[in-house]
Amino acid sequence: MTAEILPAIAGEILTGEADLSVASSDWGNLVHTRPGLVVRPASVTDVAVVLRFAAARGLPVAARGAGHSPYGQGQVEGGILLDMTSLPPRRVVRGDLVSVDAGARWREVLETTLPYGLVPPVLTDYLELTVGGTLVVGGIGGAAHHHGTQTDSVVELEVVTGAGEVLTCSRDSDKDLFDAVLGGLGQCGVITRATLRLIPAPARARRWKLYYDSLPAFLADQRTVVRDGRFDYVEGQLIPVDDGWRYMLEAVAYYTPPDAPDEDALLGSLDFGESEDEDTMYFDFLNRMADGEAALRAEGSWFHPHPWLNLFLPDDTVEHFVAETLAATGEPELGATGLLLLYPVRNDRLKTPLFSVPPGELSWLFCPLRAGSPDDPLHNARLLELNVDLYRKARGLGGKAYPTNALPMSTEDWRAHFGPAWPKLAEAKARYAPGNLLNPGQRLRSP
Repeated sequence: MTAEILPAIAGEILTGEADLSVASSDWGNLVHTRPGLVVRPASVTDVAVVLRFAAARGLPVAARGAGHSPYGQGQVEGGILLDMTSLPPRRVVRGDLVSVDAGARWREVLETTLPYGLVPPVLTDYLELTVGGTLVVGGIGGAAHHHGTQTDSVVELEVVTGAGEVLTCSRDSDKDLFDAVLGGLGQCGVITRATLRLIPAPARARRWKLYYDSLPAFLADQRTVVRDGRFDYVEGQLIPVDDGWRYMLEAVAYYTPPDAPDEDALLGSLDFGESEDEDTMYFDFLNRMADGEAALRAEGSWFHPHPWLNLFLPDDTVEHFVAETLAATGEPELGATGLLLLYPVRNDRLKTPLFSVPPGELSWLFCPLRAGSPDDPLHNARLLELNVDLYRKARGLGGKAYPTNALPMSTEDWRAHFGPAWPKLAEAKARYAPGNLLNPGQRLRSP
């Protein structure tokens, strides 16, 4: 494909080897699919022109934000890759709402809203992800037990459909498109702007790391604090030690002086052993991964393969599932810089129709964030096989995937994942983006 075939746009059209090489890789560094060209749109009009052109010629198109997908979800073979980070940074706060370009990174959203004393209710742990990139999968973090996913705080979207039509949608206008785009894996349209609800921002964060030697005690305390909502942020980590595993509950209370957290009330009833605590400015807590990223980039492992897996487990199966998984997990299965995360969310806080979790009061996000090998493809293939095995086991117990994984999902897998919501997604896909041309890296096709 050559740039000359595209109609004139205000943005850039890139066909150089370096640009195509970057576009054919992602954070996962496991799938490498080369586009025909890269478009850096300068406006929503550019996006619409490209999508209309592609739809008329049956060309596949992928929208890419930060490129943090683990398994080629933002790549496209021989087609057009839209680099959404080139959209102009139009970011406006009005009252308790912020309107931002979809290519904005969440750190940039915070830089826009915090001067007004406001913040989105839920933020991902890594702030360099883009708004559009997380809204098509849900967007989850340690405040989800209070506020649901990031998609639950969206008020309005500007979307360019797969046919190239620019539409503004919300819960009150074009609701079928709104519901199909949020958590819809980019199958019906490309988000170009989002309007998000905001809440008051605190000044500081008191963070406790509570350590447990018992998995049941760790799970019990997580259930307690998520049910009663005493902490603003809750996540958990499973830490390998010489004789097995240790469990860390990360719990955070936000505050603004002269008020301060009541440590006795927050921690007094919990059954942990050792603990650590620190007190930081609010933004410093939210952006805490920046130093770790810099260190991983400096020593090189940031660029290694990342066969990550994210699953939602039913509450009544989590203990046995996790214990059995840990018994079969060592450094070869996790990697020297890998992590295991585990924490619950309250299902009654999750309102996005396409965001799929197991039934019940609580669902547990279980994340083997594996670190692969830069020079052993067979080892990485084994890690992918472990992901498939865990996914199938979880699915057999009623579990679901959080849809940002190094996992070869088929259309039938997606049909089972979305369950009762599948017909509406398929109908919206047929209406707004026929031909299965949008974001083919998700491996989701419908009739």
